[in-house]
Amino acid sequence: MDCLRAETYVLDQLRRHLSPTLRYHGLHHTLDVVQQAESLARAEGVTDAEELALLRTAALYHDAGFLTTYQGHEAASCALARRVLPGFGYSAAQVGLICQLIMATQMPQCPGDSHLAQILCDADLDYLGRPADFWPVSQTLFEELSTRGLMPDETAWLELQIRFLSSHYYWTPAATARREAAKQARLAEVREQLKSLADRTI
Repeated sequence: MDCLRAETYVLDQLRRHLSPTLRYHGLHHTLDVVQQAESLARAEGVTDAEELALLRTAALYHDAGFLTTYQGHEAASCALARRVLPGFGYSAAQVGLICQLIMATQMPQCPGDSHLAQILCDADLDYLGRPADFWPVSQTLFEELSTRGLMPDETAWLELQIRFLSSHYYWTPAATARREAAKQARLAEVREQLKSLADRTI
């Protein structure tokens, strides 16, 4: 499999064709997920070269479905992978695994017992436990959803954040050790911000 050509292809498509209104799901998010997936894989002891290559490919393609659709973008990402990756020398089994990893990131995340899927899911939401990144990154998601009429106001957004952070957990020991404590601190901050907003509107 020619991973470099597969990577070059999808990055070129994302650079040229992603909507600028994808304030959260832009190219920067894909590159961040690739970086975090590789970091977590090292921390989780993944050393098999093929597994690492397939994980990287899945990370690169996991949100490529946004090129054509917003709702159901994971399935669209898999459709793109199935269409183009065989041309880069990926076998049917390899493409199948990549699509399994991509679909695991669909909310609510469902990686099952697949170690690679668990890593990709944790990489996809790594920012939840990064103190410097949580607020600016979450703001871009709020703006992206608001642009599409999917988020009515800040109160609804903070309430959604509380529900999401309260129910989310990291799948891998490495991500839990790195991010869980900071994520809980962000949850406390979101609760305080919602309380402050409610107090101002009374």
